[in-house]
Amino acid sequence: MYDFDQLIERRNTDCVKWDNLEKIYGSKDLLPLWVADMDFPVAPAISEAIRKRAEHGVYGYNFISDRYFEAVINWMERRHNWTIDKDWIIFSPGVVPALSYGVRAFTQPGDNVIIQSPVYHPFYKAIELNGRQIRTNPLVERDGRFYMDYEDLERKIDSRTKLLILCSPHNPVGRVWTEEELKRLGEICLKHNIIVISDEIHFDIVFKGYKHTVFANISEELRDISIICTAPSKTFNIAGLHTSNIIIANEKLREKYKREVSKDSISTPNIFGAEALIAAYNEGEDWLDSLIEYLEGNRDYFIDYVSKNIPQLRVIKSEGTYLLWVDCSGLGMDLEGLRDFFTNRCKLALNHGSMFGVEGELFQRFNIGCPRSILEEALTRIEKEIKNL
Repeated sequence: MYDFDQLIERRNTDCVKWDNLEKIYGSKDLLPLWVADMDFPVAPAISEAIRKRAEHGVYGYNFISDRYFEAVINWMERRHNWTIDKDWIIFSPGVVPALSYGVRAFTQPGDNVIIQSPVYHPFYKAIELNGRQIRTNPLVERDGRFYMDYEDLERKIDSRTKLLILCSPHNPVGRVWTEEELKRLGEICLKHNIIVISDEIHFDIVFKGYKHTVFANISEELRDISIICTAPSKTFNIAGLHTSNIIIANEKLREKYKREVSKDSISTPNIFGAEALIAAYNEGEDWLDSLIEYLEGNRDYFIDYVSKNIPQLRVIKSEGTYLLWVDCSGLGMDLEGLRDFFTNRCKLALNHGSMFGVEGELFQRFNIGCPRSILEEALTRIEKEIKNL
């Protein structure tokens, strides 16, 4: 019903992924598999909703309607078995700015904030640029799967540790944390009075055999220390519409966060972002189910191709997200060598692993949210260039 194999020309649309290659990588002649948006057209219901609103012709000030709140509430109940109240929902133009608001709301300059590296690189900026101190609790890999290191976490906590930023599902390693893992993490945070900002932006894209658990939905105790960051942007490929929702059940924490947001006078989404969210959550479920099936096929295709043809690479099998974490240490190159190989020889734009932390220096992150023919071309280039080494 949905053609995810269709190639959509995104060049010359002010597209970061395709039109910013020369600025970021020094060359236009690259195949982009980097920044986390997808090369698929959105669900038809989203396009139709935006088109209908555009035809009205007047785009004045708007407010967040009950239709918007109901769409969010119903989606969380239906897809995640999470019952939330309207009052818990706070609009944000994105999860990344929400991280900074949260850091400022719940910590003081000089306080420590824990992140579980290698992790989504804006986490680092949200902490450092706001005058707080990063404390890394690196994930550990066992048999091709990453795990939290709870003993190391306890060692890293001190009297200045006030906040932990959780990535769930985890970007870039692709883990979908189990309820048991999250519960153990939560118990440590409760013990030490640590607030948890949980970035769950990828929580709708989970593959067969895995289940996402909303951190705040585990227990009332964890709900009361949680700031849950959500958005339809990754799920429905509408990041350019800048519409996210931060969900905070604890009234005291919610008021602290809202005071921080109010300093920048942020209160409502743009008209088209609101309509897109409503259409996505109310009418996009069938499209999403088809998307997840296609992405899982892309993941399996990528892993199978590498296993058969590029043994120098080792793919971490993702449990969710449309991102793959690939160990390139088998190429015998250092950080700069890998950058040169993939960018200048393979002509690929990838997210180099070092941007996620020192633990990722010999990794690359691949975005598989694209037609399979693009993955085939990328992998063929890598295979060819390795043979030419």
